[in-house]
Amino acid sequence: MDMTFAEKILANYSNEKNVEPGQIVTVHPDHLLTHDNTAPIISKINNELEKYGIYSNELSIIVLDHVIPAASEKTANNHKKIREFVKKFKIKNFYDVGYGVCHQIVVEKGHALPGKLLLGSDSHTCSYGAVGAFSSGIDRTEAASLILTGETWLKIPNTIKINLKGNLPDGVYAKDLILHIIGDISASGANYCSVEYHVDTSKFNIDDRFTICNMGVEMGAKNSVFFVDEKTKEYLKNINKEEDGYNIIRPDKQANYYKQLDYDLSEINPKVACPHSVDNVKPADELSDINIDQGLIGTCTNGRLSDLKIAADILKNKKIHEDVRLLILPASKKIYEDAIKIGYIQTLMNAGAIILPPGCGPCLGAHQGCLAPGERCISTANRNFKGRMGCKEAEIYLASPATVASSAIKGRITSPLEVA
Repeated sequence: MDMTFAEKILANYSNEKNVEPGQIVTVHPDHLLTHDNTAPIISKINNELEKYGIYSNELSIIVLDHVIPAASEKTANNHKKIREFVKKFKIKNFYDVGYGVCHQIVVEKGHALPGKLLLGSDSHTCSYGAVGAFSSGIDRTEAASLILTGETWLKIPNTIKINLKGNLPDGVYAKDLILHIIGDISASGANYCSVEYHVDTSKFNIDDRFTICNMGVEMGAKNSVFFVDEKTKEYLKNINKEEDGYNIIRPDKQANYYKQLDYDLSEINPKVACPHSVDNVKPADELSDINIDQGLIGTCTNGRLSDLKIAADILKNKKIHEDVRLLILPASKKIYEDAIKIGYIQTLMNAGAIILPPGCGPCLGAHQGCLAPGERCISTANRNFKGRMGCKEAEIYLASPATVASSAIKGRITSPLEVA
């Protein structure tokens, strides 16, 4: 029986010859990601931990990234509990404050590999499909159970095949594409589905694929995936992961798809997701009358080196509008260091940007860059729900790094085609 990517990989991990959508399978994932929420997760199972211990000290990947450095006594205490847990159970994959955003770290440190199964107590765990892994978010109770037992159940998802043809125009980026798709099929258009991107992958670098897969959950997807190609292999080789260390999974030619969608990349233009839903998508050039107070370039969606380059190229020898605060948030320490060496950080600072430490920062509204009532922020993040950046009376617009940088110059939402 021919199978999709999700069906093949979940069949492998459940020791089943064949599986089909809707079937429940028991799996042992390669890794479980948790972050600052590790503290409440382990608090659920204090007694069990004392009695039974953990399943494996190699299963967990713990990254402190959401509120770093700690912004309150409560947060500091949670971080302390996590560090004590790590030491007590000798957790091997622990990344303390300063390493970066959890999803970037998982890929950057080589924990996500083709053919691997990763689950995480964060909805954007779906990002790792960028390198051909099956990855998906789970809730805290499931995460707690995994820490103890190493196994959980998953339902085999239906699969949506998205065919991408043509080429993106100049000034249009992966973020514009994924916003266009979400705006087209809606925030629930891929509920509990696996999304496969079928495209000449030479058109998208690993950073592009990361951005697209990261936002799969914003259309309800269980996971999103690009298939392994030479660019994937080259990226993995650069982080010391050779091809004999992973298993490349591709769908069978006659796999059965729940739905197929076709998009012509040449027809995509700069997009903006307007408040208060990610699928409220409009062309950037139709929003030029909307002033902004803050811009944010970074997060697990668009905080990579190529994103900082795009922003730096636009902002070089220019100044941010006097009424705008532009926050720059590298996704990892390595990206930050590389951006300093190349000169992107200096260029951004010369334009008036504020550089934040690698982490999640203002994205979730818990730390740094919170908004005031009536303020507007244009951000490269992945969510614009009411209250997402700390204030229910503020507005958040989502866009590409190019659109955010262009808007920061003009003080209003601006298509990058306007400042090209």
